[in-house]
Amino acid sequence: MPEFKKSTIREYFESIVIAVILALFIRTFVVQAFKIPTGSMENNLLIGDHLLVNKFVVGPTTSSIERALLPVRPIRRGDVIVFKYPEEPERDFIKRVIGLPGETLEVRNKKVYIDGKPLEEPYVHFLEPPAGPSELHEVTSYDVRENYGPVSVPANEYFMMGDNRDNSQDSRYWQFLPRDYIKGRAMMVYWSYRADRVDYQDTDLVGGIRGIVSTFAHFFTRTRWDRLFHQIH
Repeated sequence: MPEFKKSTIREYFESIVIAVILALFIRTFVVQAFKIPTGSMENNLLIGDHLLVNKFVVGPTTSSIERALLPVRPIRRGDVIVFKYPEEPERDFIKRVIGLPGETLEVRNKKVYIDGKPLEEPYVHFLEPPAGPSELHEVTSYDVRENYGPVSVPANEYFMMGDNRDNSQDSRYWQFLPRDYIKGRAMMVYWSYRADRVDYQDTDLVGGIRGIVSTFAHFFTRTRWDRLFHQIH
């Protein structure tokens, strides 16, 4: 009986199908790319940083067997997390986990307290104080950037804050993040591009094309080479 041989076209087709399935699986369950569009995590994450997000390590598990066999772990304070913005779930946000379920959190004079104890945060960045007195720059006592809470973090929810504390739309404004909205933990910067802010703000077709052309034209001069493969902590 003659040996069956696949045609070249069929071999290419099967290879492409397998590659697409693997890519979709990896993107859905394992890792996903994410771009930093705002300065809410400066100076640790910059506008134009492109990240790899581990969707597996903080994935939900349904049994003790899964927790024992799979490389997953609980969400910890200090984790930099990508999640669905609670007020607009179609948008992705990135912030740092500050308050864990069951804890009491308070901000006093911009200092975070967990269960009454001050939290050491070496990653925090504050805006520079103004050169002179100005009503436009004054942070008053009712400003959530300076004083907030105390609040108790509910079960299966988290209190998220940006590292750039004076310029971050975080849990101080929209309260707690449900566990089900978490997409993954940011792992590393695989590429960083020093773009003009307009490149990330243009949403129409012309603006998008302009941003793409600008990226290619300035790839080598605007790439932040020192940030490639930078680990996120």
